Amino acid sequence: MTDWSVVFLGVIAVSTLVMALIQVGAIVAMLKTVGEVQKTVGQVQKTIATVQEEVRPLIAKASAIADEAGRTAKLATLQAEKVDRLVTELTRRVDETAVVVQHAITTPAREAMAIVAAIKASLGALRGFRDYRGRPASGEDEDPLFIG
Repeated sequence: MTDWSVVFLGVIAVSTLVMALIQVGAIVAMLKTVGEVQKTVGQVQKTIATVQEEVRPLIAKASAIADEAGRTAKLATLQAEKVDRLVTELTRRVDETAVVVQHAITTPAREAMAIVAAIKASLGALRGFRDYRGRPASGEDEDPLFIG
């Protein structure tokens, strides 16, 4: 073997040793990183579990509030329908009462107007009868300008 062969063989051996050391270092660094990741994952899982435990009662309360809101909305709808029926009935009765009051006022008023008209007609007839009785028989009362 020549000197150069030994030198190249030594360089190959040293480079193989350096590569092996780098791989071992990478494995050690990777194992350390994996341990830290596992620790972090464990902490995250604990935090998530804690948050879930804290959120469950809030979700239950929110669900209860939503249920109560639904019941309240249903009751409000029923009350609104009841008020609508009452207002409709009240309007109908007010209309009926207005018609009855109108008839109660207008019918006697018409009758009174008819009586007043009858009295006027009677008085007019009596005046006419009195005027007829008080007239002289001659044609002096007639209008002298009337051409007829």
